[in-house]
Amino acid sequence: MKEKELNPSFFKRELFIQKIQNDTSVWDMIVIGGGATGLGVALDAASRGFRTLLLEQADFAKGTSSRSTKLVHGGVRYLAQGDIKLVYEALYERGLLLQNAPHLVNVQSFVIPNYTWWNEMMYGVGLTVYDLMAGRYRFNKTTLLSGKKVASLLPNIRTSGLKGGVQYFDGQFDDARLALNLAQTCAEQGGVLLNYMQVSNLLKDSQGKVAGVTAKDLESGQEYHLKAKTVVNATGVFVNEVLQMNAPAQHPLVSPSQGVHVVLDSSFLEGSNALMIPKTSDGRVLFAVPWHQHLLVGTTDTPLDKNSLEPLALDKEIDFILETAGQYMVRKPTRADVLSVFAGLRPLAAPTKNTNSTKEISRSHKLLVAPSGLVTITGGKWTTYRRMAQDTVDKAIEVGALPAKPCVTASLKIHGFAAPQATVAPLSIYGSDKRYIQELANQFPELNLPLHEQFSHIGAEVIWAVRNEMARTVEDVLARRMRVLFLNARAAMDMAPKVASLMAEELGLDEQWQQEQVQAFFSLASNYLLEAYTPSVANPVQKQSLSYKN
Repeated sequence: MKEKELNPSFFKRELFIQKIQNDTSVWDMIVIGGGATGLGVALDAASRGFRTLLLEQADFAKGTSSRSTKLVHGGVRYLAQGDIKLVYEALYERGLLLQNAPHLVNVQSFVIPNYTWWNEMMYGVGLTVYDLMAGRYRFNKTTLLSGKKVASLLPNIRTSGLKGGVQYFDGQFDDARLALNLAQTCAEQGGVLLNYMQVSNLLKDSQGKVAGVTAKDLESGQEYHLKAKTVVNATGVFVNEVLQMNAPAQHPLVSPSQGVHVVLDSSFLEGSNALMIPKTSDGRVLFAVPWHQHLLVGTTDTPLDKNSLEPLALDKEIDFILETAGQYMVRKPTRADVLSVFAGLRPLAAPTKNTNSTKEISRSHKLLVAPSGLVTITGGKWTTYRRMAQDTVDKAIEVGALPAKPCVTASLKIHGFAAPQATVAPLSIYGSDKRYIQELANQFPELNLPLHEQFSHIGAEVIWAVRNEMARTVEDVLARRMRVLFLNARAAMDMAPKVASLMAEELGLDEQWQQEQVQAFFSLASNYLLEAYTPSVANPVQKQSLSYKN
């Protein structure tokens, strides 16, 4: 069968590789880092009309930006700490995100159960102020609740001693999907983006000014020398490494903090409302949030002294989350109930004095310019990525003597923009791209089959991820294009052989590639499990001949 053309793809790695091979002119801006911050900077620059190139050493949002608590929020915690400016900024950006990416961002109800009357008064007043600060971007009104109402909104909550509660509203989103859509939007604006392209050094001119980068394609091994008027270091927790390429004696500017989340079956907190515990035994905030028909519980805040693309959850972090959540739930979760556990490193701006407490480290972003002209953006949070990008591009324009052009991203619709649906339907996270995947599935029935009995994902999504979303590995698909690894690691491992087979057919790769991909994924996914993996289904790894390619 001859394949019908569905959607001319503008987001292909092969096309972007050709652009850096065939075009030797100087880029206006090279952005190092493909997480939320780097993608935001690249999108801002490209949408202002600058020739923009983004380079990411792994996959887009591989690190911190796919490992958040999935909240688009002003930060109730920061309000309590008196960081009014950050809260104002984040609430404004929260409103813009809901406006510009409604297919990925939704309003989420949060309930704080109160077991003392004092807490009810305190949180009620504080959250009313939170609402007022949001102004015209306020989601819904904060309400004081009776104990009976709290129990109805959180059916599995512990009712012994329950006095009442507070209901407030914030935002929730799919972080890795938003990162991908930002990359696609950047490409629509003329930007060039490459994953698996590792920057190994900075190029400098005769005056010692940064004039580009040396980068290696991790797939082909080819090295590129790419010239630019400005270079932006937006590498998150790896920001220090790039700074040391520029100046080996550079003092670290980022202090990483690890956040851990566990994922449980949704039955542990039935309904659509999230649980928020504003102050745990050690002063941290704990959330239990419905997400993709599962329950996401976290997070921790553990200072670390080393970076990793795949940080590991510590036993004490997992136990803390389960024990704290169990204090509020009728059914106490145990390690055996954990479907997946994941850790992420937050790039917090380093303190100026020695401290072991991440509470003393600013969540506000910092923008620095080295004497060489290297622009570095660090700190911040997902919700404020757009404002961080705006500030960074404004500074890069100044540093690189680029023509002054206004920022346009406040009203720029993100790729996939579509009105939210009344119910969460399969493929809804693809927004306006949903119809192309449905058409592919309708055209070839074998691609309309579910990949796993517990999930609605179908084979057509794998093909789409390869063709139109630059997925290069089984991990790219199951961790970030779909979110199965983060939701249920065993199910993801069950799906891996089928995903590898579909990808190999689409990419024209052999059975050895499939075997290597599955083994690599199993090795990685085992770190998301608390118990050893046993295949639940027979899943032979073999090359298949599919009619959609015939």
